[in-house]
Formats: sequence, structure tokens, C-alpha cells
Amino acid sequence: MPTDDKSPICIPFILTQLSEYCPPPTLPNCPLFIGLNGPQGIGKTTLVTALSRSLTAHDIPHLVCSIDDFYLTRNTQAALAVSHPNNPLLSHRGEPGTHDIPLLLNVLAALERGEPTDIPRYDKAAFSGLGDRAPKAEWTSVNAPGERKVRVVLLEGWCVGFRALPEMDIVARHADTSTRTLHMHSLETLLEINEYLKTYDAVTEKFGAFIHIAASDVMFVYEWRLQQERELRKERGIGMTDEQVVTFVDGYFPAYELYLSSLRQYTPQPQKPGTTGRYLRILVDRDRSVLEHYTV
Repeated sequence: MPTDDKSPICIPFILTQLSEYCPPPTLPNCPLFIGLNGPQGIGKTTLVTALSRSLTAHDIPHLVCSIDDFYLTRNTQAALAVSHPNNPLLSHRGEPGTHDIPLLLNVLAALERGEPTDIPRYDKAAFSGLGDRAPKAEWTSVNAPGERKVRVVLLEGWCVGFRALPEMDIVARHADTSTRTLHMHSLETLLEINEYLKTYDAVTEKFGAFIHIAASDVMFVYEWRLQQERELRKERGIGMTDEQVVTFVDGYFPAYELYLSSLRQYTPQPQKPGTTGRYLRILVDRDRSVLEHYTV
């Protein structure tokens, strides 16, 4: 597969958005917030690394962060699981409800004000793979005194941009027997996840632009994760078995089945009258190569 056929599409888009961006009068140091969504295994890490490199080459102070770094602490996640014993989707990190949204909003608010800001890091290997927030000494700091203010913040993640659905839509999709995973869960479980997702709207509303890396078939997620884990086992002698990978992806898949279709209709609010094209969609094939792209 091509090592990078996406950043040459994304960088001109980002530069255009930045050239049109006007910070709010009350927040003159507010950066342009860009959301980036892509399913697991599609190559988000490779892409944002390339984007960061390009933005540096363009001399644009920026921050790339992942919603994964805002997962709940191990203790808080364990307490969440105990308090929701009948909801298997909350028994482990992943689904909406397992992120520290107040922390994320506090970080975004500090960035809006151009203040010195510490960005958390999540250690997925902690507690034998259960994960935990890393110590503050390992967090990233931006906007320190004397530093140039961050102008672009790119927040990436598999569920970034997902929006809660009306209850009747959840009921209808749960009743659809053609879905892969929704029937595995009670309606109450899905409604609870949907309720948690409503708290993410305050994050989504920060985005002045959005990039959606979409798979032509979302089932590719299973193949991509299997590839990654097989390579990990080959290189390091550790990694999930094929059966464990399927179970792992099954834990995330309900959100794909519920929210991906509405994500395709999402368009950030324009920053000024007449501004268009703030949503970039890149469609990729099984080998992760670009099939098409367009802006809305």
C-alpha cells in the first residue's frame, strides 16, 4: 500500500482552512480546531505523523492529540464498570462514556485562551493492557511562556465527530437483524452509550474543520486489526490471538454501526459568511489506498 497518499490531500485542505480562519474577537489566541475521524487500523497514526511533519515544514505551530489520551484513569474506568454491571460496553475502555470529557474540555478551553496547557498521555500497556493515564511528568506541554502560540489543534480518534441519535433511531437500528453487533447487546445498553455520547457534542462543536478518513467497507476494520496483531506477534512475540482481535473489535463496532452514517452528513459551522468546504472526506479501499476524496 502507499506509504502516504493522504497527507498530500489533507495539507492543502488544512492550509486553506487556516487562511480563512478568524479567531473569535474575545479569544484572539484561539487556534483552529480540526477533528479527524478514522476507524481503527486505517492509518491515523501514520497520517497525523505526516501532517505534523508538514505543518512543521510550513512553520505552523500546532498540536496533534488523540482522544485515546483522554480515556478515564484505571480506577475511574473500573468504578464505571462496577456501576454498570449490565453494560458490557462500559466494562473496558473504548466506547463513548469511557473518556474523561471534562478533562478534554478543560484542555480545549485552555488552548482557546492561548494559555500554557498540559496534554495528557494514556499508557495502553499499563495494568497488563488494561491501560491507565500516564503520570503528569510524561504529558506534553504547549504554549509555554516565550513559545509561539499553537495555531492548529488536530484531535484524532475513531469516534471523534460521532453524534448521539434520537432514541427512535437507536430502537430501529437495534431491531435491524442485518447488523453485525447491535443484536449482541440489549437496547438499554445502546441507549446508555448514546446518552453518554451527548456529552461529546461540546467537543465536536469546537471544530472549525473536519477530516473523515472512511473505509469503503467498515468490515475492513477486522482485517486491519488482524494484520496489525499478526505483525506484532511476528516482530515481538506478543499480541492478541485472532479470536481476541475479533472480540476486541466487536467491543467498538456497535458505535460504527450506529453513528458512521450520520458522520457522513456532518459539516462544521463556517467561521465566516461564504466560507465553505470545511469537511474533507477521503474514502479508502481494503489496502488503505485512496479511492476518492471531496470537500463539502
